[in-house]
Amino acid sequence: MVTLDIINNLANFVIQTISNTGYLGIFFLMVAESALIPIPSEIIMPFSGYLASTGKLNPALIILAGSIGNLVGSLVAYFIGIKLGREFIVKYGKYVLLKKSHLEWTESYFKKYGDKSTFVSRLLPAIRTYISLPAGVAKMNLKKFSIYTFAGSIIWSAMLTYVGTTLGDQWTRIRHYSDYIDGAVIIGLVILAIIIAKKRIAKPNNS
Repeated sequence: MVTLDIINNLANFVIQTISNTGYLGIFFLMVAESALIPIPSEIIMPFSGYLASTGKLNPALIILAGSIGNLVGSLVAYFIGIKLGREFIVKYGKYVLLKKSHLEWTESYFKKYGDKSTFVSRLLPAIRTYISLPAGVAKMNLKKFSIYTFAGSIIWSAMLTYVGTTLGDQWTRIRHYSDYIDGAVIIGLVILAIIIAKKRIAKPNNS
C-alpha cells in the first residue's frame, strides 16, 4: 500500500508539473530521471503523449524535450562517475535508490558490450538510468557517450510518446503493456545483434 501511494503521488507530481509547465517540465523531469532521481519516464512521456493527442502539445517537441533532458541528466551522472568515482557511488548511491548490486550489474554490462552499451541500455528499462555511472568511471569518450545516449534517448522517448498518443486518456494502461514493450525491445535488439554478427562473419569471405 505504501509503495502504491508513493507511485500515485509521483504520478500526480509528474502530471501537475507537465500540465503547468509543458515542454520545460518534460525537460527537467527527464533530466532528473537520468540523473538518478527516481522519476520514471514511463509516466513522463506517455502522459505527454496523451496531451499531444488532445492537441495541447506537439509530439515532435515532446520527443525533443525528453531526449535532450535525458542527455543532460545522463551527462550529470557521467561526470559524477568521473569526478567522484566508484567508492563514492557505492557509499551514497542508496540515497537515490541505487544499490551496489545495480552498479555491479551495469558495470559488468558496460565491460561486456563496451561503448555501444550506452546506446542499447537507453532501450532497457532495468539499466537505462544507471549506465551513465560506469561509463563515467571508465572515462568513456565524451563525444561517443553523448551521441550514443542521445540516439537511444530519441528512440525511447518516441516510443513512449507514441504509446501515450495512441492510448489517449487511457495512457495509464501502459503499466499493463510494459512487459510487452520490454519484450519487443529486447527481441529487436537480439535481431540487430544477429544482423551485425552476420555482417562481421561475412566480411572475411568477401575479401
